[in-house]
Amino acid sequence: MEEKKLSSASGYLYLVVGLLCFLLAAITLAYAPILCGLLFLIGIFLLKGIVIIYPNEGMAATFFGDYVGTIKETGMQWVNPLYSKTKISLRARNLNGQQLKVNDKMGNPIEIAAVVVWQVADTAKALYDVDNYVNFVQIQSEAAVRFLASSHAYDTMEDEHETTTLRDNTGQINKFLEQELDERLGQAGVRVMEARISHLAYAHEIAGAMLQRQQATAVVSARKQIVEGAVGMVEMALARLAEKDVVQLDEERKAAMVSNLLVVLCGEKSVSPVVNAGTLYT
Repeated sequence: MEEKKLSSASGYLYLVVGLLCFLLAAITLAYAPILCGLLFLIGIFLLKGIVIIYPNEGMAATFFGDYVGTIKETGMQWVNPLYSKTKISLRARNLNGQQLKVNDKMGNPIEIAAVVVWQVADTAKALYDVDNYVNFVQIQSEAAVRFLASSHAYDTMEDEHETTTLRDNTGQINKFLEQELDERLGQAGVRVMEARISHLAYAHEIAGAMLQRQQATAVVSARKQIVEGAVGMVEMALARLAEKDVVQLDEERKAAMVSNLLVVLCGEKSVSPVVNAGTLYT
């Protein structure tokens, strides 16, 4: 079902005509009771067709079960009094989704929630294609969040080959969520204005283990960077000594020097120097 525009007339004109009918009915009451009753019924008929539509509001009309159109003009309007009228808000609404516990792509339990900003774009679909469009938005939003979480890994530690993760690519994840919601809510005449992940965390039962894993990964990454820097400094030191011809070192002395430098550069604590009065061989 597609939305159709329903034409309407100014309600102020019909208000004046209806009140005039009541006035004429009062005047003719004494000498023409039949005309008085007819004018009174006409006045009621005219006034019953007056409706007031507020900004960002629509009114869908049906005639004996058939959808005839929607009025979106604001102010006092007049439509056929025989129409059945249903008002619907066109304002933007917020849906603050509850926290859901789902499994990500790698099977790890996570907690996720989303905030969705939406509004009714097609009143006919919202009122007549689904049973309750507000509940429809809530349920389909939850389903979309669950589908999104199960389609992506939490972060790259879970899947090194994953290019888009829930934690590291929030902008792209939000776009995926908007696209998924547009597909699901389009049949209800709802337009998604914005959708964002508002909460993302590991479930409580694995949060401690995952924190230790993240800390271990951070330590390994830091130590790797330290070792790479230390090796570069040792290479530079050996190259400068050979270039300046400061001292001639055989392979054994080079190995001892490399070992000492790596201990100094990679150690977590300050190194206490030891003065060797002899030689390497005695």
